[in-house]
Parts: sequence; C-alpha cells; structure tokens
Amino acid sequence: MKLDEQQISREVIFQGKVFNVFKDKIILPDETESYREIVEHRGGVCIAAKKENNEYLMVSQYRYPIKQVFFEFVAGKKEQGEDPLKTAQRELIEETGYQAKNFSYMGSFVPTCGYSSEIIDMYYADDLTFIGQHLDENEFLNVSSIKLDDLIKMIMNDEVKDAKTIILALKLKNLGK
Repeated sequence: MKLDEQQISREVIFQGKVFNVFKDKIILPDETESYREIVEHRGGVCIAAKKENNEYLMVSQYRYPIKQVFFEFVAGKKEQGEDPLKTAQRELIEETGYQAKNFSYMGSFVPTCGYSSEIIDMYYADDLTFIGQHLDENEFLNVSSIKLDDLIKMIMNDEVKDAKTIILALKLKNLGK
C-alpha cells in the first residue's frame, strides 16, 4: 500500500525565531483530503563531552514548557544554514566553557515525527580544554559531570526525562564509550 501524503496547500499559522507553524492541506493515500499541523524547526545537536576523568559534562536547566529542571547532555539549536558539527563545537563552548579537540558523529534522530521537522544530530567529544563559558543572553544553567554508568542508572530510575540525553547515553553505553 502506498503511504505517502501529498501537500495541496499551506497556510502560515505562526513564524518565530525558533520555529514556524503551518497548516497543510493534504491528499491521503486513499485519495481523500485531510490536514496536518506542522512545526518547522531547523534542528539541533546534542553533545556527549567526555572529560579526562571519564565523566561526561552535563547541564541542568529549567525547561519552561514542562516547568521542571532537566538534567541533560549539552545541546543547542542550529543557526540558519549552519553545519551541525559547527553547531556542536559552538554550543559546547557556550554552555560549558570547554573546547573539544575531537568530535565523532553518533547519528541523528527525529524527536517528534508526528508534527515536527526537527532532526537532532548527536556527537561524542573528547580531549577537552577549558577556555571559558559564553552563555547566550537569557540562558541560565548549571554545569556538572557524571560517569556514564551513573547516568544510565538515573535514566533507568526515571530520573532523566530528556529524550536526546537518553538516546545518546544508551548509544554511548552500547558502543563502550
């Protein structure tokens, strides 16, 4: 059975700094018409930066939509047209103050494929040097570090809720990083 859906038209609902929202009129595989609400997002990165003591840098920050502080790997949004590796390098310095000599691509994932175009690219980074933190305006977070096994325990105990952190931590564990 054919599963593709074809766009007939698009209505702009909202255009913002971080994402845009559209309402698309579509044709379904059975030739009937329907609508899809789409969040267009330029994507982001998630970085597992490993220190010499084998601990990973983590950030804790308040996530307003959920009204909770989240414990996460370093992450950030891509600038328009920015290469994901450049985003990872920039975000690691901005959020933690550390620069990594080595970056390894760990794959990508789509966090919410039902309504968003966002793709998150994941990286492993090591050989770190502290050069100074440069947080964005209106960005507040705490930096800490943790052993991967302890992070996995927190994930399995439902103490870590951030999808990108969970996915990347489990990939690291499986690859023996």
